[in-house]
Amino acid sequence: MALPNIFSKSVSDEIITRINNLTPESQPEWGKMDVARMLAHCNVTYELVYEDIHKKPKAFLKFILKLMIKNKVVNEKPYGKNGATAPQFLITDAKVFENEKARLIDYIEKTQQLGEAHFNNKESHSFGVLTKTEWNNMFYKHLNHHLNQFKV
Repeated sequence: MALPNIFSKSVSDEIITRINNLTPESQPEWGKMDVARMLAHCNVTYELVYEDIHKKPKAFLKFILKLMIKNKVVNEKPYGKNGATAPQFLITDAKVFENEKARLIDYIEKTQQLGEAHFNNKESHSFGVLTKTEWNNMFYKHLNHHLNQFKV
C-alpha cells in the first residue's frame, strides 16, 4: 500500500488543513506531549533536512541507524503508539503553539515546492541516501501519526 504523496499539493494541503484544525487546547489520545511540543517534535524531521542545528551521527552510529532503524522509518507500516524516539526528537521545554505551527506549515510548503525530484537520492541526516518514496514515507508517516494522535 503506497502512502499518500506529501510532495503533491493536494496531500500537503490536506496535512496543513489538519494542522490548522489543532488548537492550543488539543489533547492527545496517547503519549505525554502537549500539542505545542508535538508540533516542535514534528519540526525536527524538517530541521534535519533544512537546518544545520543537529549533530550528525558518526560513521558507526549511522551504520547502526541504517541497519536497525531506517526501514521502520521509511517503510509504509504505520508507527505504533508510544514508540521510542531518537534523542533529538525529545522535546522537553515548553513551546509556543503558534510559532511551532507556523514553522511546520512553512516546512511542509517548502518541501512540497521543492518536490520529489529534489529529494530523490538525496542524503538524509541519519540514514544515508534515500529514494523519493522513502523520503515521502518518512515525512508523511510521521506527520500522519502525530495528527492522528491529536485526532485531526
